[in-house]
Amino acid sequence: MTQRKMSNIRADTVPLLFYQQVAKYGDRVALRKKFLGRWQEISWREYGQRVREVALGLIALGLRRGDRVSLIAENRPEWLYSDLGIMAAGGITVGIYTTNSAEECQYIVNHSESRFHIAEDEGQLEKALRVRGRLPFLEKIIVIDTKGLRKFHDPMVISFEQHLAAGREYDAAHPGRFERELQEGQPEDIAILVYTSGTTGPPKGAMLSHETILFTTTMVDAVGPVYGSDEVISYLPLSHIAERLLTTFAQIRYGYTVNFAENLDTFPHNLREVSPQIFFAPPRVWEKFYSVITLRMERATWFKQRAYRAALAIGARAAKGRLSGQVVPRSLRLLSGLAELAVFRKLKKHLGLDRARYVASGAAPISPGLLEFFHVVGVPVREIYGQTENCGPATAHLGDRIKLRTVGQAIPGCEVTLAEDGEILLRGRNIFQGYFKDPLATEEALRDRWLHTGDVGEMDREGFLKLTDRKKDLIITAGGKNIAPQVIENQLKLSPFIADAVVTGDGRKYLTALIVIDEENIASFAQERRLPFTTFSDLSKKPEVYKLIGREVERVNTTLSQVERVKRFVILDKQLDPEDGDVGPTMKVKRMAITERYKELIEAMYE
Repeated sequence: MTQRKMSNIRADTVPLLFYQQVAKYGDRVALRKKFLGRWQEISWREYGQRVREVALGLIALGLRRGDRVSLIAENRPEWLYSDLGIMAAGGITVGIYTTNSAEECQYIVNHSESRFHIAEDEGQLEKALRVRGRLPFLEKIIVIDTKGLRKFHDPMVISFEQHLAAGREYDAAHPGRFERELQEGQPEDIAILVYTSGTTGPPKGAMLSHETILFTTTMVDAVGPVYGSDEVISYLPLSHIAERLLTTFAQIRYGYTVNFAENLDTFPHNLREVSPQIFFAPPRVWEKFYSVITLRMERATWFKQRAYRAALAIGARAAKGRLSGQVVPRSLRLLSGLAELAVFRKLKKHLGLDRARYVASGAAPISPGLLEFFHVVGVPVREIYGQTENCGPATAHLGDRIKLRTVGQAIPGCEVTLAEDGEILLRGRNIFQGYFKDPLATEEALRDRWLHTGDVGEMDREGFLKLTDRKKDLIITAGGKNIAPQVIENQLKLSPFIADAVVTGDGRKYLTALIVIDEENIASFAQERRLPFTTFSDLSKKPEVYKLIGREVERVNTTLSQVERVKRFVILDKQLDPEDGDVGPTMKVKRMAITERYKELIEAMYE
């Protein structure tokens, strides 16, 4: 089909909109990846060709409309080729987190009844091969990176390059088949299954249709303007709906360029290289940025520290005016400009946020103090609230209407209300179709035409939503007080020395906390004081470290009411790990699992 004809076809499924954009943008850069130290560019035309080859390769293997194909890989162009190729062939993509164990992968591949499985490399292939005797639906495994791989004598395994070649051969032998498949897709068809992280039980497969996804992409622009000239860095797991929306679906809608971080270790360097205009991060990343800035300034010269404090004072006054909707006086604007030139620009450039315009935090509640800090230094972070079941965003700070301590207002197209017990309810075209093969869970989530989120909140007269906590996570003390632990935990994690905190105290007279130290910053603290240590466990047991964390806890306690204060704490001798079941793949704390694992430590704090 010619580009002119392709641009005139309907665009009510994800692949149809994608090929409309391929025809529109042609040789313009769509994606960039790092190879041998240099950024390699991929045009929209090449992007479209790879998706076509993946799709036809799957059809050649016998993929039928509605079949599921599982996909496990880090962020890379092949993830996108595979994701869109599966949909273009009429299949349903099932993303799996790379941190999932072989048994967790087995559960998802089995539950989704995936016939084909795309794995990134030998490590991910080994997971599948280890459990394939328990995967009755699986027929073929396609491996993206075959470096060092010796499994091609296995009839179940083929390389990604072989798969693309098969797609090209099928295309030559069956002209027009690809275009017919595209046209057969309908808006109400399921496009992807997104498995929840399983923090409250086995993962459930949320069914998201083409119509739901495409409608949600239009909501992105309602939060703030998005331009085709914008740059984005892709680094969070693509199995998560937030990164999937930003890297794949919204990019198709708006035509901006996606740059793939090499890995999490190089992410800070890649972020500085790209300096994106659009940037999304969960609170954990913003906490790390804050820690970097705080420690950098603590080690700066006396003069730089004075300049930093002066700039913060100016920035705080200007931010207060902007956030309250007041006109900032000309004299303060001039001072803000000087603070930006002398201090803040360098700090933002060091982080890679010097061009950031559309900046958001989501996936978990963030400390209001942290948001306020970034507004002071000139990074206008807005909060976005939502979940997998509503395809990502539901509320956000829209345009310039940013009210701290809230997660914004309902995004146009999504209705938000509160149940009698404060549970947040959502309704709109962005709501999922239910959980795959789980009618009981679907009925529980979708009641009276509303999505019951399981989150608790409050709403003010202007419609700004304040998120309190997960309904199941609220702590009720022995005195009958309701306490939201995440609020306290976020305050604790503002410390550059605390990486994680889990507050406990349900049914108790007072609150306690399990704390995980920030290894990098505590190691620097120890080295400056010449404290010998060997391992993370050894470091976490140092009396000097306990004193330091004690001071940080007391600092937070001064900002809390008496009943919210942490009376005792213990430092864990290991980090929270997805493989141990402490956190989900998105690093959300599995509170019940952690309190059970460390039950003896918790009990000791109440003796």
